[in-house]
Amino acid sequence: MLLFVLVFMFYPRLDAVTVLPLILLCTIYLFGYSLSYYLYQGRLSRLWQHLEQVVHINDSTFELVHLSSQYQDEHAFLNALLNKAVSIVDGAEMGSIISVDPETQKLNFESCVGMDLQKLRQVSFTLEQTFEYRLTQGRCDRVVVINDMENVNSGSSLSAENQRLLLTAAQIPIRSTLSSPIHIDGKLYAMLNLDSGLAGAFSDYDRNLVGILTHEASNAISLYQKSQQIRKLASFDPLTGLYNRQRFEDLLEQWPLKSRQDSWLLLLDMDNLKGINDFRGHQQGDEAIRSLTRAMKSQWPEQALLARFGGDEFVALCEGSEQQLEQDIAALRDRLKQDVDYPLEFSVGMARLGPDWQQALKDADAAMYRQKREHKAPKAKHLG
Repeated sequence: MLLFVLVFMFYPRLDAVTVLPLILLCTIYLFGYSLSYYLYQGRLSRLWQHLEQVVHINDSTFELVHLSSQYQDEHAFLNALLNKAVSIVDGAEMGSIISVDPETQKLNFESCVGMDLQKLRQVSFTLEQTFEYRLTQGRCDRVVVINDMENVNSGSSLSAENQRLLLTAAQIPIRSTLSSPIHIDGKLYAMLNLDSGLAGAFSDYDRNLVGILTHEASNAISLYQKSQQIRKLASFDPLTGLYNRQRFEDLLEQWPLKSRQDSWLLLLDMDNLKGINDFRGHQQGDEAIRSLTRAMKSQWPEQALLARFGGDEFVALCEGSEQQLEQDIAALRDRLKQDVDYPLEFSVGMARLGPDWQQALKDADAAMYRQKREHKAPKAKHLG
């Protein structure tokens, strides 16, 4: 531009034959410069948008992991993850997460958005029947895009009924799908599918974006699983699956006392675990503990809090009348007789739960030891 200005300044007597080509050249240059600037700004804008979406993905997965304790189970966590994915990718109107059984390679719809989950769960198919498997030659290692779902399904080995279920489960007919594998610890865990009712709804840009998303999702799911394992170890007894003492006492403080129904603390202590360990071995002793656990879970399947305080000591928090609980304890002893082929005995103490739960626990403990002494007395008299 500076060159053109200098030419016009120092050669004021340029004739029309000379000026017109210069003006044309200047116009072409200005047009080319404007077009390249516009394209550059558009590319810069798209890169900035891409960066914002990547940051949004990182923030979303961080939020999922950070708030993982709020989710009741992995299914609820996957629901939250899928909703985030559908909201992040512009072309996505629906979506699903399909888990992969590592042993049988069977697939199961774990979560969906904009589709009938009950209908999808009727579909019976394996990993080899998916287009993700076919288009990656069985590697399932990259994001794939399908722009004609009906033709893809009709060319597969799925039964006609399964194809019908897949095509009718969505609120609107699916024409485009973007599918990305989720790997955890090097193994295929699930596939994230994002769907649209429009043909060609997903671009290479979306493919790259979902690749980043599923990579972050893999980390999020892995961290969620590890956090749940830590939480389980911190709250549950590993041998029995019952609450441990710390978790039980935390829940005990939150237990609502009802005016119409009494709450009771039952403290159980196995009488002959040491003898079982000494004469039958510690493996049989562990099995005896599990037998008592099974009997307690069967006797109080839902309406009680059950915990193992450690060793051979258990506790149950139940509701009902004193007479009903005494009948439950008698039934518990009968269940043990049916479960094992050797004597498995326990002593139990019971105390009504009041505002001071620690006092109730002490009362139940004292009552349990009184019964334990009573159980030992006939044996001592017999030996004498």
